[in-house]
Amino acid sequence: MNRREFINTTTAGTAAAAMAPLALGDTGRSSGAALSAPSESKTFTLDYAPSFGHFVNHAGNDHVSQIDFMADAGFRSIEDNGMRGRSLEEQKRIADALERHEMRMGVFVMNMNCAWYPSITTGKTDEIEKFVQNAKDSVEVAKRTNARWMTVVPGEVAEGVPMEQQTAHVIEALKQAAAVLEPHGIVMVCEPLNQRDHRGQFLQYTPQSIEIMKAVDSPSCMILQDLYHQQASEGNLIDHMNSAWQYIPYFQVGDNPGRREPGTGEINYANVFKHMHERGYAGIVGMEHGKSQGGKEGEVKLIEAYRKVDPT
Repeated sequence: MNRREFINTTTAGTAAAAMAPLALGDTGRSSGAALSAPSESKTFTLDYAPSFGHFVNHAGNDHVSQIDFMADAGFRSIEDNGMRGRSLEEQKRIADALERHEMRMGVFVMNMNCAWYPSITTGKTDEIEKFVQNAKDSVEVAKRTNARWMTVVPGEVAEGVPMEQQTAHVIEALKQAAAVLEPHGIVMVCEPLNQRDHRGQFLQYTPQSIEIMKAVDSPSCMILQDLYHQQASEGNLIDHMNSAWQYIPYFQVGDNPGRREPGTGEINYANVFKHMHERGYAGIVGMEHGKSQGGKEGEVKLIEAYRKVDPT
C-alpha cells in the first residue's frame, strides 16, 4: 500500500505539484482542488466510523492497512458488523491497530446468524435462550476488541401473535441479555429497520423503540438510530432523535434513497450533523452505506462528502 499516492486520485493531481499542499481537512478548497497526503489531514469534528471495504482501492484488503489509511484520513473509529466471525488472531490484530492509532471500535452484530436469527418476537424458550447465549458469546469478542456497543435486531414479526404480545416477548429477551452485559459495561443497541429493504421486521419506528427501552430499563439496552432507515420509515429525523435522545448512544448514516454517502440523496446531513454536534453528541457515527462511485476516485469522493457536511 502507498498511501502517498492519494494525491494522484484527484483530477487536479498534476496541478497540485505547483500549489501549496491542501490538507484533506481543508473544507475551504474548491471541489476540484487536489488532496494532500492523508497524514496531513485533521480529524473530523464528529466521530465518523468507516467499515472495512470502504478504502480497499487505496489501502488493499488487509484490515490493519485499512485502519492505517482511515487514521491518516482523519477518522477516529471503525465499525465491523462481522467481527464475531473473524478469527481470534484477526480480532487481536484489529484491536492492536486501533489502539496504536487511539481509535475506537464501533458496533459489531451480536445476533446475526442467517436473517437475524434467533427472532425474539415469538417468545419461544429456545430462541430466547439462543439470544441470551449470543450475548454471552459476544462479551469476550467485545473485550478482545475493546468494543462497547453491539447491534441487535429483534427479528421478524411472528405470524399470528398479537403485537402487544410480541413486544412483551422482545422486552423479556432484552432484559435477560442486558443482565448478561451490564456487569461488563457493554451495550446492545437495538436497530429499527425500514420495511422497504427489510420487509417483515418487527422493530421499525422511534416511538416503538422508546417504548421498549423504557420497559427494559437497562443501561445495557439502548437504540441504534440509523438515519437511513428512519428517513425511509418515518422521516422527521431531528424531531425523532430529540424524542429518543437519552436512549441513543450510537448513530449510523447513509443517504436516502440509495444508501450511499451524504449528498447523494434527500437527507440534509449538514443540518442533521450540526444539530447533533450542538446537542453535544460525542459518540460514533457509523458509515453504514456504500459508495456512489468506484475506484480510488470514489473513495476520495466519500471522504470529501463527509468534509462538506461535518460541523465546524
